[in-house]
Amino acid sequence: MANKLKLVLSSALPEGDVVTICLIGTNSTIIPHLDKTAAAWLIAAMGAAQFTGKKGKSLTLYGAAGTYLLIGIGDALDAGRDAEDIGGAVFKALEATAQKRGYMPEHQLAHEITADLVLGMRLAAYHFEDYFTVSESVIETVSLTLTANGIDDQHPLIVDRYALVDGVCLARDLVFEPANKLYPAEYADRCKALTGLGLEVDVLDETAMEELGMGALLGVGQGSRRESRMVVMNWKGGGSEAPVALVGKGVTFDTGGISLKPPKGMEDMKWDMGGSAAVTGAMCALAGRRVKRNVVGVIGLVENMPDGNAQRPGDVVTAMSGKTIEVINTDAEGRLVLADALHYTETRFRPQAMVNLATLTGAILVSLGKEYAGMFSNSDDLSAQLSVAGVATDEKLWRMPMGEAYDKLLKSHIADMKNIGGPYGGSITAACFLERFVDGTPWAHLDIAGKAWSDKATATVPKGGTGFGVRLLNRMIDHWTDVSLSREE
Repeated sequence: MANKLKLVLSSALPEGDVVTICLIGTNSTIIPHLDKTAAAWLIAAMGAAQFTGKKGKSLTLYGAAGTYLLIGIGDALDAGRDAEDIGGAVFKALEATAQKRGYMPEHQLAHEITADLVLGMRLAAYHFEDYFTVSESVIETVSLTLTANGIDDQHPLIVDRYALVDGVCLARDLVFEPANKLYPAEYADRCKALTGLGLEVDVLDETAMEELGMGALLGVGQGSRRESRMVVMNWKGGGSEAPVALVGKGVTFDTGGISLKPPKGMEDMKWDMGGSAAVTGAMCALAGRRVKRNVVGVIGLVENMPDGNAQRPGDVVTAMSGKTIEVINTDAEGRLVLADALHYTETRFRPQAMVNLATLTGAILVSLGKEYAGMFSNSDDLSAQLSVAGVATDEKLWRMPMGEAYDKLLKSHIADMKNIGGPYGGSITAACFLERFVDGTPWAHLDIAGKAWSDKATATVPKGGTGFGVRLLNRMIDHWTDVSLSREE
């Protein structure tokens, strides 16, 4: 990962040719305050260019006093997503200038707004460049000096935002990595590096998982030469309280197994570990931010390949819970991984709630497109908290139905259940399958198949790996309240 922004929080005017950055409101408000001559010139130039200060729009002006970059902020500039998006717009507009060096003079913005501007700038500046050669990689750094109105790099708000960026960027890196570079054992080693943040990291190898009876997870990976792993990341910031558990699907590459996927687009299946990336990035951010909660992150890591030892359609496997599963389709593998991960997490840690994330079904894209992730839950309280966090972070969720009628579609004539439920309601029957491995704990399943990878960039999210879920989970933990096991049917 590379961050193309060199950000300095200082009141000192940088030397050389720099662009002066001004935030412009629709009422012609100019931030920062400029002298009368400069302000009058800008107002006249904006009028001539018909620049109205519409949110996110930019205008570069060249005059005798230097270069000015104007960024529209709309009617007002608020903390949170509003300021983050403006921060992203500042970075991208500055990157497009010839100088690529900017200065935002004294602006008198509230500290939280400043911190969120910084967050947006740094998220927008993310770039994955690990596999360019030196001759091909022409990544120009953008420099910005921000007069921070009493904030420096050690201010708690800035430290918090930087740690959050680290978590999001880690998740993006993991999703961008090709499968020949990021396979289960390598992934587990990268998680071990997070011990430097204070996380306790345990790795279960195949022998340990066999002893625990994880036949569902191990069945998925048995066709690969890459051994499977399960990684447990534990953050103990909340004393003796039961932890909140985050569980992620980590299929580092998904061919579909014997139920082979079509060739077109199969290269995208390197990001079928997006749920595990969200959990890993969230744990990185929680530890970096020193959050005063107990949180455990568990990820199941496998590669789904079709060799001579691969799992076959029609096989029956026994999960760690003791339940048997008839494998009808080997491409419905993520739920098998999560079945053992959820049961292991619940029985080992007795969490107060569990949230699992997975790029689980193509059916969720049919239902929701790429605007929302699907949410399924046995707890109205937990669903409400996740929904609020999703709106606040623009990682939006839409709650989907469940129920007995869907669950019956999983009935098998030779085992406790099938791993698919038929041609209709595929994302719902997948959630019903997962619920069978949750025993009395408030739980939510987030199907992020439409959100882990993006075909286009936004103000703060690149084309490609999005890091979806990291901010959502951090926001949920920050505002956590006790939840109960209840669901309206």
